[in-house]
Amino acid sequence: MLVVFAIIAVAVALFVTQPIPLDVTALLVIVVLVVLEPWTTISAEQGIAGFASSATITVLMMFILSEGVRRTGAVQLLGEKLAAFAGGDERRQLGSIVGVSGLSAGFINNTPVVAIMIPVANELAERTGTSPSRLLIPLSFASMMGGMLTLIGTSTNILASDIIAREEYLGSGFSMFEFTALGALVLAVGSVYLLVATPYLLPERIRPRDELTSEFELTSYLTEVVVPEDSPLVGDTVREAIADLEVDLEAVTLIRGEDAFGASIGEKALRPDDVLIVRTARQAVIDLAGVEGLELLPQASVSDADLEVDDEERATPQVLAEVIVAPDGDLVEETMASSNFRRRYDATVLAVRRGSEVVHTRMDQRRLRGGDTLLVQASRDALDRLGTDRNVIVAQEFTRPTYRWSKLPVALAIVAGVVGVAALEFYPILVTSIAGAVAMVVTGVLKPTELYDAVDWSVIFLLAGLIPLGVAMEQTGAAAFLAGNAVLGVGGLHIVLVLGLFYLFTAVLTELLSNNASVVLMIPVAFDVAARLGANEFAFVLAVTFAASTPLLSPVGYQTNLMVYGPGGYEFGDFARLGAPLQLILTVVTTLGIVAIWGV
Repeated sequence: MLVVFAIIAVAVALFVTQPIPLDVTALLVIVVLVVLEPWTTISAEQGIAGFASSATITVLMMFILSEGVRRTGAVQLLGEKLAAFAGGDERRQLGSIVGVSGLSAGFINNTPVVAIMIPVANELAERTGTSPSRLLIPLSFASMMGGMLTLIGTSTNILASDIIAREEYLGSGFSMFEFTALGALVLAVGSVYLLVATPYLLPERIRPRDELTSEFELTSYLTEVVVPEDSPLVGDTVREAIADLEVDLEAVTLIRGEDAFGASIGEKALRPDDVLIVRTARQAVIDLAGVEGLELLPQASVSDADLEVDDEERATPQVLAEVIVAPDGDLVEETMASSNFRRRYDATVLAVRRGSEVVHTRMDQRRLRGGDTLLVQASRDALDRLGTDRNVIVAQEFTRPTYRWSKLPVALAIVAGVVGVAALEFYPILVTSIAGAVAMVVTGVLKPTELYDAVDWSVIFLLAGLIPLGVAMEQTGAAAFLAGNAVLGVGGLHIVLVLGLFYLFTAVLTELLSNNASVVLMIPVAFDVAARLGANEFAFVLAVTFAASTPLLSPVGYQTNLMVYGPGGYEFGDFARLGAPLQLILTVVTTLGIVAIWGV
């Protein structure tokens, strides 16, 4: 038991500090549990059992089903319809975003729902002059609450169902709509709160209708220089000319008459009267004015129009776009240099925004984090490629992704079949989800090559690594020990209050760990506490499951919070400002809802 506690302590420390990715920590847990088998009771077969767990396989298949629906543009279409309904009314706009994201997340994994809805929210904000800061945190919160409508709404639900299905617990998992009534109550109450409180508690971090160059504070960092006719740099490539200068700058755009060139200008030879838009630090502008062979244009003011070249007759049409680093993508912990971003995507990064902080200098050596928002300049073809790359999310759709609209009825029918057959208990969700994934390919909704890119493998490895840790807690008596001390701690408190405290503790714990880690650690303890108190074990399991799916206090508590952190220009405390009252409200609503429906 002490060995298992030590492993948990180290794992929690790694989850909180994240010196290595969460999924790698989970794999390390497997290794340690198996190596220390005499004390942990986990054999090699039990250690890798998480990879064959029904929860792991079901979550994997749900990623594929969600990708199939995403590729048809279903959520995008619904978002646009409601955006048209909302018009210029701010509360209607908020209601549309909350309604679409909340209801969709019950049947599609909430991460792709938020990825799809961020451009919709930005487009709606731009069209009506609303700040996107007023829409994006509510979008994330609603998707989390909506995930509790059905068993397949989140990976947390599926993992919790798998855990309680073991013989030492309840012996059976959740049915498809087991807790839909409670989920609907939570979503309804939470949505009303967001509609009422958001205008008062959530500030406008990004002003409505800001130009991107202004929003990213680029005016002082981008300037224009011209190559005079007698310049010694004429004939040199842009890369050679920049390398020979003693000023720290980067060429962003080359303007030559009516043509403009963006990402791939390094090998272009300079000609007389070429204009370069360059990025440099404020203090270097003075040095730039004294460079032989370049003339600083007086009172240069660079705007979106200067950087966007949107004429089909020109050599390389360029546009500006906001691109978010996906929290589960390959770019996390990479730098612009190590990821070879410019050559890889044929796009130039002009600035990086992390929450409310905007960075313009030394970006090549800055490690990227999930949720970072990049202001990029790229061709429309390059933006099309970015739009289909799962490592990034194009937050403002200057180019519209190509959706398979004709496959929309087929995709919805497949999902309905998966849910319906599982709900009627003809076959378990594990079998129906695998059949649905196969059907997505057979019917042409997805191409075979798209299956593997659809899966968030970090979540799969995280699930597989944490499942044996929960087994070790139960087999060594660690869960029973924690439960015994918890019972002593709550003393003579009323059972309903104990249930509420378990909900609140799990929600706070999830801010530090991942939602799946919280479920693995807390369900065994909650089950044993309920047994010792003579309470309804199912009620305590539900409280933990719901709490682990709604961490509302910080941008790092859940993936969807990270995804909106940069695009909204938020400060760290903005999530708690809106989320803390909601967390307390949901604690009361969920606890009393469980008591009313299932009893304690």
